[in-house]
Amino acid sequence: MSGTGPDVARLTVRRPVMDTDRTAGTHRRHFLSRRVPAQVGAVLVALFVLVALLAPLLAPPQGNCRRALGMTEGQTYPGPAAYVREVVATPAACLQMPRQGFAAQPTPPAGDAPLGRVSGYDIRYGLVWGTRTAFFLGLTVLTITVTIGSLVGVAAGFFGGVTDNLLMRLTDILFAFPALVLMLVLVAALGPGLGNIVLALSLVSWAGLARVVRAEVLRLRELEYVAAAHSLGASPARLALRHVLPGAAGPLLGIAVLEMGSLPIVAGALSFLGLGTPLGYADWGQLIALAQKWIQGPPGQPLAYWYVTLFPGLCIVLYSIGWNLLGDALGEDLDPRHA
Repeated sequence: MSGTGPDVARLTVRRPVMDTDRTAGTHRRHFLSRRVPAQVGAVLVALFVLVALLAPLLAPPQGNCRRALGMTEGQTYPGPAAYVREVVATPAACLQMPRQGFAAQPTPPAGDAPLGRVSGYDIRYGLVWGTRTAFFLGLTVLTITVTIGSLVGVAAGFFGGVTDNLLMRLTDILFAFPALVLMLVLVAALGPGLGNIVLALSLVSWAGLARVVRAEVLRLRELEYVAAAHSLGASPARLALRHVLPGAAGPLLGIAVLEMGSLPIVAGALSFLGLGTPLGYADWGQLIALAQKWIQGPPGQPLAYWYVTLFPGLCIVLYSIGWNLLGDALGEDLDPRHA
């Protein structure tokens, strides 16, 4: 009889497509067209992406950065080959803000520094090239945390028992400490620097993602298509990674987008406390750290140095708002209850 015996083993088990899935698919096709907050968030994120890509044009390279890109004396912007090279692998010299003098007192916006200077560093250069630092920080930390969180969550939710207890107790230990305090301890032990900040954020941030993935796996492993795949002889690893984990990608993606907006705030807090990037590094948090002595102007002129905190703070706020608006809309869109 057709459909029995060895023929069954050759069947590919697929998750059944229900009416709600079709509705959700139609709903997702209108993700941006039907949500003004999502559109605003997408525009803000796209603007920051453009700033990061066009950094050599918006803030022309200077000093050692020019030499690293092989620019001639009369060249203001890098040529096509140098531009592609610095986009793919930005030289370390280009992420160092050019400094003019060593006077600590800020200087107001002028022709050579349209956003002003603080401690001799060009604020415009730090903001433009610091956009690349923000994206590098977010993408690197999320790659690590999503990988660790997904594997831990799948292992805990799918295998259960002793594995679940051990892994969830480990996450409980991390949740027992305030996240910022734990990051401060780790960065203080490892030392300042962008690499150590990435490592500290990654070691602390994966626990929340693991909890979300575990909850989704506990729900998905009881569904009929997973049981069907198990009955056809699929290995536990294939069941977990091929049939269960993709179903948890929706909530995971929403949280990851939200995390992209919060990471520069945490990094800025570390820099403000003196545990961030090295002095002069093109980083929004570094600019806030340099401006902390000048938040209030001299007596009788409280807003004399308004530019030292306004522009870096505005970048951090708009970057976070963009990712949060996008993440909120994406999380709602991927929630089957809103299909």
